[in-house]
Amino acid sequence: MEKDLLKNNPAVGISWEEARKELFTPEEIAASDLRVAIIGELIKARREKGLTQKELENITGIKQPVIARIEKGTTNPQIATILKLLAPLGKTLAVVPLKPVNSTT
Repeated sequence: MEKDLLKNNPAVGISWEEARKELFTPEEIAASDLRVAIIGELIKARREKGLTQKELENITGIKQPVIARIEKGTTNPQIATILKLLAPLGKTLAVVPLKPVNSTT
C-alpha cells in the first residue's frame, strides 16, 4: 500500500524503481538484491528456529552486535561469517546459474 502511494505521487516524482535504474547499473542492482535476499533468509531462518541474536551468538561464537549489524545491513560480512551463521540454522549458500540481467544491447 505504501509503495503504491509513492509510485505515482507527483510530489515524489519518479518511483523508486525508476530512480534506482537511473542511479545504479544493472550489476549494482543485482548485487544489492542478492545481499538483501541473503540477509532476509538469514533473519527468516533465525526466527523460524526461534533463536534470538544472543542465542545465535552462543551457538556460532559470532558476537550479537555483529549479528545485529549484519541483519540491519550496516556491515559487509565475509562469506565465511555468513556460512558460520547459516550452518546451525540448517541453511547454506548455493552457487547457481545467474539470471541474465536485462540489457539494452
